Amino acid sequence: MKDSILFESTTLGPYSLKNRIVLPPLTRSRSSQPGNIPNDLMATYYRQRTGAGFMVTEGTQIEPRGQGYAWTPGIHSAEQILGWRKVTDAVHAEGGTIFAQLWHVGRVSHTSLQPNGEAPVAPSAIPAEGVSVFIETGPGTGALAPPSMPRALTAAEVKELVQLYAQAARNALDAGFDGVEIHSANGYLINQFISAHSNQRDDEYGGSLQNRLRFLREVTQAVAAVVGKDRLGVRFAPLFASTDEARVYLGLVEENPHETYVEAVKVLEEVGIAYLSLAEADWENAPELPESFRSAVREVFSGRILYAGKYTAERGKRVLEAGWGDLVAFGRPFIANPDLPKRIANGWPLNPVDPASMYGGTAVGYTDYPTYGG
Repeated sequence: MKDSILFESTTLGPYSLKNRIVLPPLTRSRSSQPGNIPNDLMATYYRQRTGAGFMVTEGTQIEPRGQGYAWTPGIHSAEQILGWRKVTDAVHAEGGTIFAQLWHVGRVSHTSLQPNGEAPVAPSAIPAEGVSVFIETGPGTGALAPPSMPRALTAAEVKELVQLYAQAARNALDAGFDGVEIHSANGYLINQFISAHSNQRDDEYGGSLQNRLRFLREVTQAVAAVVGKDRLGVRFAPLFASTDEARVYLGLVEENPHETYVEAVKVLEEVGIAYLSLAEADWENAPELPESFRSAVREVFSGRILYAGKYTAERGKRVLEAGWGDLVAFGRPFIANPDLPKRIANGWPLNPVDPASMYGGTAVGYTDYPTYGG
């Protein structure tokens, strides 16, 4: 597939990308403890995957309350910024382009992960159901647990969170990142504000769809003011299904995802960001995004569009050739195949993913996957 559209060069904001293959955000829970600090092992992991034209880090919490899973890295302390500098230096040494994904889980957390064991924060005091968090149960050991009951944020606290996102963006620049992606998907904090299921506020941040999009707008504007509009992306996970699998995936399901997310994309277009990332459901037999939705998004958004979610090279090629997107991300294949672009280009077989080593642990199942012929 060397002559595939996947291997055409393109641009993203001020950056020239050697291909259209993306390493998407992939939580691996390998940060050093205490302090959730990025480390040398993580730098090796990202350096191994610089064959991608574009890279986005795993979700990195913008503040201590933003953590929902054990051992995930943050970007709010001086030690974390220095740790991420190891990663960006390693990627840039190989000529790569990498953005940091700014993450706050909101209500999808547990008191054991929160400062002083307090309740997680959310738009409304409504617990997340049908989802799990991962908590530490001992040194290097953990277990799944249901999220704790959250407390509702005050309007003043919502404004403070907007500034915490902006500060995290400043920290990302200090860490050497080329830009940032705002995580607004998968049932986490910004998604919780967007959804009428999890947002039952009666102030300026709740009620109408436009009010529920206000937090998204304010965060995106604040972050754009720090990093520049051309170095900013936002990730959504619109889901056109109402099933048990959907609730596990998102923790909530929109009644009218087409209307909700087309209006959300219009907000991003008004701000003028560089790209939109659309994460599709990735469980077995998960529904694909409707063509009508893909076309509507392309019509209202003038930036780059990135698709992710159980993509094969052939499926990614079709999406690009149809004009619906500009970049395609490969998640699990990139975990097990650090040289994935070369494998796709040459038709080489792929390593299988080891599910047991996906989250937490050592170099095993992380940086020891072989390259082809290695």
